[in-house]
Amino acid sequence: MRRLTDDINDAQRADELQATCERLQRQLAKAKAKTGDLVEAVERAARDAAVIVGKPARIPRPKNQRGKRDPEVAVIHFTDWQIGKRNDSFNTEIAVERIRTVVRKVRRITEVQRSDHPVKRCVCLFGGDHVEGNGIFPGQTHEVDSTSYQQLFVASRTMVEVVLSLLEDFDVVDVYAVPGNHGRVGRRGDEARETNLDNIAYTIAQDSLANQDRVTWHEHGHWFQHFTIGAYRAVLVHGDQIKGFGGTPVFALARKATAWSSGVLPAFDDLFVGHYHQNIVITLPNGGLVRMTPSIESGSQYASEFMAAKGRPGQRLQFIHPGRGITTGEYMIWLDD
Repeated sequence: MRRLTDDINDAQRADELQATCERLQRQLAKAKAKTGDLVEAVERAARDAAVIVGKPARIPRPKNQRGKRDPEVAVIHFTDWQIGKRNDSFNTEIAVERIRTVVRKVRRITEVQRSDHPVKRCVCLFGGDHVEGNGIFPGQTHEVDSTSYQQLFVASRTMVEVVLSLLEDFDVVDVYAVPGNHGRVGRRGDEARETNLDNIAYTIAQDSLANQDRVTWHEHGHWFQHFTIGAYRAVLVHGDQIKGFGGTPVFALARKATAWSSGVLPAFDDLFVGHYHQNIVITLPNGGLVRMTPSIESGSQYASEFMAAKGRPGQRLQFIHPGRGITTGEYMIWLDD
């Protein structure tokens, strides 16, 4: 039963949030077209709001590890949520529910995997374009259901929810994140690539999870992330670094990945990319793989009109044997069934 003090505390939090929103609106009005000031205002208001809402309770360590064979590690590639995008079969509400579906399926599949192998660690990859934005292309404002500011908070809250849910099933969760192109603030070239709404969402989520001692959120902001799982090595990028028009640039992707693997980036076995909303696996000359993960979005008019492609919504899960440095199981979690 709720107490009077609970109602009072809720009312105080609501008043504080309202004051934060009003202050942000005043700052944005003063900042006008100064992109740097806009970013600073959004970041400050986001942090203030996160402090007011508070941190979630610490999740107890799970007691469900089974399997007698070698341990494995789960890797989940979340990318291209496009939160805020709206079409006949997709909107923010559908996006959040599809992300929850991914997590539920990950937990069920992992339980099956544990019949042979204990899976105590999860590597969570956030690959960018988690917000749709409002000004990446002309006319975009007619295809969204919320402002960039609203998208930012939905994305960060959903990231927190994802990690907390994974903590219920895994001993430890490692998070690696890169920004996409849709989170860009201002016109292309106005700000550094790292000035990105995805990065702000990551920071809010990281701050919210600071009391979860079983979560390691690795430093983010750069355009790529290199990570290892025992002998397994991988690189995460968004994918907009590979240019193409009229379809998914498979040849350009293979060429760029091969160049990166020649010593430009730290050595890797797998390259994780998104951006093009397609499920594609490419084998490189050195035996490495490029794993492209689709978006959770469905019904993209842009994909149909300009890329002549119909992306099927899904996200990628695989299991890694740390000692051998190989993938032992791979699943595409489809979201249109």
